[in-house]
Amino acid sequence: MKVNGKYKAFEPVPSFKRTWPEKTITKAPVWCSVDLRDGNQALINPMGVEQKLEFFDLLVKIGFKEIEVGFPAASDTEFNFMRRLIEENHVPDDVSLQVLCQAREPLIKKTFESLKGCKKAIFHLYNSTSPAQRKYTFNKSKEEIKQIAIDGIRCVKKCLSMSEGTDVRLEYSPESFSTTEIDYALEVCEAVVKEWGDAADKNHKIILNLPTTVECAMPNQFADQIEYFCQHISNRENLVISLHNHNDRGEGVAQCELGLLAGADRVEGCLFGNGERTGNLDIVNVALNMFTQGVDPELDFTDVPAIAEAYQRLTGMEIHPRMPYAGELVFTAFSGSHQDAIRKGMAARIKMSEDSLWDVPYLTIDPHDIGRQYEGIIRINSQSGKGGAAYILEKEYGIIAPKAMHPFIGNVIKDKADSLQREITNEELYEAFAEKWLKTKSPLTIKEITQKHIEGERGENDSEQVGIMATVEWEGKNFVVAANGNGPLDAFVSALKQTPAPKFNIVSFHEHSIGEGSDTQAMAYVHITKENGDDAWGVGKSSNVGRAGIAAVVSALNYR
Repeated sequence: MKVNGKYKAFEPVPSFKRTWPEKTITKAPVWCSVDLRDGNQALINPMGVEQKLEFFDLLVKIGFKEIEVGFPAASDTEFNFMRRLIEENHVPDDVSLQVLCQAREPLIKKTFESLKGCKKAIFHLYNSTSPAQRKYTFNKSKEEIKQIAIDGIRCVKKCLSMSEGTDVRLEYSPESFSTTEIDYALEVCEAVVKEWGDAADKNHKIILNLPTTVECAMPNQFADQIEYFCQHISNRENLVISLHNHNDRGEGVAQCELGLLAGADRVEGCLFGNGERTGNLDIVNVALNMFTQGVDPELDFTDVPAIAEAYQRLTGMEIHPRMPYAGELVFTAFSGSHQDAIRKGMAARIKMSEDSLWDVPYLTIDPHDIGRQYEGIIRINSQSGKGGAAYILEKEYGIIAPKAMHPFIGNVIKDKADSLQREITNEELYEAFAEKWLKTKSPLTIKEITQKHIEGERGENDSEQVGIMATVEWEGKNFVVAANGNGPLDAFVSALKQTPAPKFNIVSFHEHSIGEGSDTQAMAYVHITKENGDDAWGVGKSSNVGRAGIAAVVSALNYR
């Protein structure tokens, strides 16, 4: 693309001593959900009151103590929702309802009317401050824009008498902070803090919310904005510096995390990043990022699938399959090498204590910690390797194939996926395995078979023998054969020498049980080398251990 002068680089903040690069996140911020306001206004079909009530209850269950519930002066729906929250006792005593309002007197009064009976409230006042907003939206000077903020604060103070019995805190946002000159943003916020005056103390700290209304800088530049602001604002000890990140550059999570390093105390965002344009900050993502670093996020995301289901049902939005932590494919590996590493890591953890350091390759978090399961971790397509197919067969069907057989299984499943040109299901994987090894009847099949035990004379050292009589079909012709051996398999192999079937040697034999109680069956695996040098594996399954081994030999001779 040709750069034509239409765009320019973001202007950095003035030179100052930054400290954020040396810091780490060691505790959770104050979280504020804006799902019911910022998130809701961005929906194609906004939620109705009943849906919003259910969503509010979900947010409380997750652990949010500050929830922006709407814009009560904007519509009857918003106002009525606020009233039902209060009158129907949906709000726990330790949860603050946050209400948004423009710095306009009629709207401020209407908002205070909605708060009647509320125990704890955050009155969120805002006006836009950026050069573009001043120029195009308001056609006002810097002083005039600042005066809008001051007048709004005066009106809020005047209306506090309408909220008797309600513990009210102030939040102020210089909307479009991210594109406002940093020193001018400071000037406006200083004026707001001064005007609010004695109403602010250590128990009623003013929340200065610094929105990335439009994300326009790199994360490190945003961190500079936040730290510069924190270093230069007056009365910092009685202020809560809050972030409200959007995701226009796809860096919302990174900007939030660096903003916390830079001194922010509080974060506003939505579940799964819902919001205008490219969305608000994804609080689930940031919180679980903290969790994977050993920091308690103080929000309960132990059942992400249930939260995701409620979110999608109530908002009508979809969660992308690659969405961190919540997406359908997040704990799924198609690559063969990835599958093998995950399978080995999982197997090793079985022998470890529950709280052992999590270090399974390719998985940043234990799926069980967020309500996800291991079953979907390995899924199969044409890019998958031998380990993935073997893992599915073992975990889903109890088929523990010998490791030396894995390449043979992998080739069969790859061919199946190639023919379908898509991911194959676990059921299709098993069926391909069964068709290749368990159900083959050509060129060799057993038509009839009997066995008897042959005991030696008493007092002699001869071991017990097994006699086999069988009618077998080879390439369409029947053969009646019989032989003795030290077991059913040995006898059957000897009997086969009486047929035109290829001569072979057994390289290895493995068996295990599958199922429990009366449903227990034997699985047998045999590796043979034919007289022409070809290798083949066979698999047999039977309720009779001896017959499972015989079936495995038949399977191996039928292998193509």
